[in-house]
Amino acid sequence: MKMIFSDLDLSRKLERAEARSNADFVEARARLEPDSGALWIEVGGAYAMFDGVDSPCTQTFGLGLFEDTTEAHLDEIEAFFTDRGAQVFHEVSPMADAALMPLLITRGYHPIELSSVLYRPIEASSHLPTNSNPRILTRVIEPNEVDLWAQTSAAGWATEHEGLADFMLGFSRISAQCDGAYPYLAELDGDPIATGMLFIHGDVAMLAGASTVPKGRNNGAQNALLAARLKFASERGCTLAAMGAAPGSQSQKNAQKNGFSIAYTRIKWQLDQ
Repeated sequence: MKMIFSDLDLSRKLERAEARSNADFVEARARLEPDSGALWIEVGGAYAMFDGVDSPCTQTFGLGLFEDTTEAHLDEIEAFFTDRGAQVFHEVSPMADAALMPLLITRGYHPIELSSVLYRPIEASSHLPTNSNPRILTRVIEPNEVDLWAQTSAAGWATEHEGLADFMLGFSRISAQCDGAYPYLAELDGDPIATGMLFIHGDVAMLAGASTVPKGRNNGAQNALLAARLKFASERGCTLAAMGAAPGSQSQKNAQKNGFSIAYTRIKWQLDQ
């Protein structure tokens, strides 16, 4: 198997795939909710996305990775967000231009969050996880099951984060209708208990949307969803899978148990306003 190095080329591939997934989400929001003002632009190789002032998608990906970031680039990006009443956030890879960090500090940014970016090969010859619980079936939802998927996803998130139920319900409905998205549902004896999302861009499969309702936990639903999504992606020519997680989290540990390696740790920067 070809060795995959955690370097600039890998970071460009992973960050662009995640940026495209988020851009697809913003485009879906704009299509389904025209009054939302959802929009994304590309500046200096970075994707800047507005999905509403409180959306986690409202930020940039790829800053300093594809071009050296200039003051003019940041002026344009900052205006894009502030003109819409949003705070300015950048998700920055450690492989970005070394001059970017001091530039951000000079302009009044401070770091607020770390995230692990994980990856693994998914060639047909590589060892893929399997579903160990025969009572669990996984599938891509039908077009008329958007609400079922969104409700299942939101029910899992709501128990972990108080007050997020309504937000996640709306967010999940948009996510399930993105171009390039494959919303997966896991059912235990016919009852929906968990969700997972798959985005495919080029030969990269982005995994997200992991959520399990309380009554369905500890049944192997997320392992089953991971196995199904990796198999699906492999059959469609993907050679690499990627996902994000909080450093040291259970999600990161579960990913590592299933063949994922940490590519790097990103820093999220916020502009003081």
